[in-house]
Amino acid sequence: MAERSLRGMRLGSNSLESADHVKFVERKQAEYLCPNGHQFAVTLAADADLPATWMCKCGAKAELQHDKADIEEKKKKKQQRTHWDMLRERREIDELQVLLEERLDLLHQGKLRLHDIH
Repeated sequence: MAERSLRGMRLGSNSLESADHVKFVERKQAEYLCPNGHQFAVTLAADADLPATWMCKCGAKAELQHDKADIEEKKKKKQQRTHWDMLRERREIDELQVLLEERLDLLHQGKLRLHDIH
């Protein structure tokens, strides 16, 4: 049987599949602390529910540390402020309406050119 073995390839050690066009799942890390002082991180899928406990290498049940995971999640949920949002923090709608009317009057009177408006 040894005469008919495959040559030039070690079976099981190399894959013939390529990693092209493979899209990996987003991941997050959960931090755990066991009663014996061991602290470690477990990488899970971003949409996975975090288990409250995880078995430590010493055999004790480690508790989930919420502070880092919660901070990361809050950062992801925070929406980016737009120019309009920042403008609305500084001015009321009534003030903006008055400014718009003033600029339009200047434009109609020819005192303001379109490329001057910024």
